Amino acid sequence: MAEAPRQEFVFGVARSFSGKEWRLRDGDDRLGLALSQQLGLAEIVGRLLSQRGVDAGGATSYLDPKLSGLLPDPSHLKDMDVAAHRLADAVVAGEGIAVFGDYDVDGATSSALLERYFRAIGVAIQVYIPDRMREGYGPNIAALEKLKAGGAKVVITVDCGTTAYDPLAEAGAIGLDVIVADHHVAEAGLPEAKAVVNPNRLDDDSPHGQLAAVGVTFLLAIALNRQLRERGFFEAGGRTEPDLLGFLDLVALGTVADVVPLTGVNRALVVQGLKILAKRRNPGLVALADGAGIDETPSAYHLGFVLGPRVNAGGRVGEAGLGARLLATEDAGEAREIAARLETCNAERRTIEDGILAAAIASCEEDEGSGAVAFAAGEGWHAGVIGIIASRLKDRYNRPACVVSIGDETCVGSARSIPGFDLGAAVIAARQSGLLINGGGHAMAAGITCAPDKLAEFRAFLEERVARHIASTGFVPSLTVDGVLNAGGATLELIADVQKLGPFGSGNAEPRFAFSGLRVAKSDVVGKDHVRCYLNDAGGARLTAIAFRAADSEMGKALLDRSGVPLNLVGRLRENIWQGRSSVQLLIDDAAHG
Repeated sequence: MAEAPRQEFVFGVARSFSGKEWRLRDGDDRLGLALSQQLGLAEIVGRLLSQRGVDAGGATSYLDPKLSGLLPDPSHLKDMDVAAHRLADAVVAGEGIAVFGDYDVDGATSSALLERYFRAIGVAIQVYIPDRMREGYGPNIAALEKLKAGGAKVVITVDCGTTAYDPLAEAGAIGLDVIVADHHVAEAGLPEAKAVVNPNRLDDDSPHGQLAAVGVTFLLAIALNRQLRERGFFEAGGRTEPDLLGFLDLVALGTVADVVPLTGVNRALVVQGLKILAKRRNPGLVALADGAGIDETPSAYHLGFVLGPRVNAGGRVGEAGLGARLLATEDAGEAREIAARLETCNAERRTIEDGILAAAIASCEEDEGSGAVAFAAGEGWHAGVIGIIASRLKDRYNRPACVVSIGDETCVGSARSIPGFDLGAAVIAARQSGLLINGGGHAMAAGITCAPDKLAEFRAFLEERVARHIASTGFVPSLTVDGVLNAGGATLELIADVQKLGPFGSGNAEPRFAFSGLRVAKSDVVGKDHVRCYLNDAGGARLTAIAFRAADSEMGKALLDRSGVPLNLVGRLRENIWQGRSSVQLLIDDAAHG
């Protein structure tokens, strides 16, 4: 069969200022028109739905996803019933239960969800979050021994544990029953554990591999609650069953912050979780939102870019367990105190990040054009921010990125990928080849630990894999455009219609619109390095726009040039509220000469 011809570039842009080609997202115009008429929406929104693969039968569910129709039976996951039975036995017998969680947002939300659940049924548990710098990722035997000494008989690992072979074998040897609740890429062999609940087990045919760990943990809580109900635990003790839906604010936060696809059940979890978040029931989330100055209805943007980074900050540059403590506490005073500490940690994180980012960019510039991976390494780089730096490099150079902190005995690295290249599988292959001490992750992100004398070999291994992928797929950096507008078509009414397709995130990208022939009437640098500009089109319509972190880029320099040269722009439309007045603002993602 002949290969279908590629669509022409939008406005003929084959290489923008950021090095991307602009491609219009495929869509069925006839279906889009039918959907807009069926749902009473603007025609462009119908097209946006068709571009996302939504048909007439699924449109209502897409626009109003409900857990009643999308939440799977927890028992469909392998080992889920085993896990629920063992935990129910522990609850009824009064055995000690502990949670070992990862130090990122997914781990913190998973840990807090379980602490809140067990507290609601009258069971106190231990929660342990490892220190990123001293202990690294995943369970370690010293921590597990500490939990056992504290009375634990059962340990639940959340957002980790799938590849923790040695620590879990040792845990079994000292009499701990370990239950793994995870979502990371698994290998053919599983660790020795009472149960490994992970939709991404190779022997699990679950269609819900996109779940974050907090989603898996939520299903575990449902399964345990069902098991306790069947045993008469609530009725016999005169207890009220916990409101499991009340935990959905935590599920939404962990899901969005872990950048898993907002499709299927994840979409429903986030939509419903945002409704719970708006009710301000969790003291920790209330304190965090108030400290961050959120004075509007929370959205997925706030989860991913405002609340998430603050929860993460403790694990990156402060005390690892702060995020989980904040999200689990019922004490408003304690919540405010922890939130303030996390705010300080987040400011410190930004300062550290800026310095390392500059050094990493300088390193990559020296290597520019020499490889398929943006690779940067430095002695003593703070391991808490290297994941953020890897993400920045990936966006800057349009290729997978890996950033490594070199220590005396070990190197710790974090990597981010491009669509289509399974980074987690590549890292696992490197570990199986003896190049890494430890490593794992998922398709778009991974972490590694290796010996300093193996770093160059690992880099070559990763480079070869990525280069082979690019050669076989013909990968070209591109930016997907959902529609073409003129400045006058960018209205508050359009923004309101587009928002009906949210929440936006991985797997459900916020629509981008392209504008041609805009001229800069006025522009300046605001904040640290953001470019604000006022634009006119040929018809005299005006548009206000901003490009974040762009002042020193080629795009930023073009926006600051007020010589009247026409520009083509692509970005996302947002409502900007200032002093009670609403206006349209374009968040610029890319630009090219007109």
